[in-house]
Amino acid sequence: MLTHTPDRDRAVARFSKLGEHGALWLALAGVGAAFRPERRSAFMRAAATVLIAYGVNQAIKYTVRRARPADQLAATVSQLSYPSAHAATSVAGARSLAGLLPAAPLGALAAAVALSRLYLGVHYPSDVVAGCALGAAVAELRR
Repeated sequence: MLTHTPDRDRAVARFSKLGEHGALWLALAGVGAAFRPERRSAFMRAAATVLIAYGVNQAIKYTVRRARPADQLAATVSQLSYPSAHAATSVAGARSLAGLLPAAPLGALAAAVALSRLYLGVHYPSDVVAGCALGAAVAELRR
């Protein structure tokens, strides 16, 4: 387990911000579409998968309405916790981009984004697990 320091907390918060609304994964898909025109439709499909995962995540989040943990180290867009949108969009993004970009770094990046939410105290572990499962399910259904 990483110990908390002000510098580490700021660095993890900055890194975690990349996953807000699936932005990291949408950016990767956009860059891929721009630089690999022969695979543009596949990259755009991956971006759509991330957006669908985000949309379904938000629908669940506003239905369940679980409050976030009390001791948070980072600001969040809402105080709703379950499931983690960062985890959902990261797994959906990594899985849908895996045939287009190297899978191992994508998986590691998705895991890092999801785990950053636990480090920052903005999610319970079950929020992250549910987000990962949701992202995997959406990516699988979009194959």
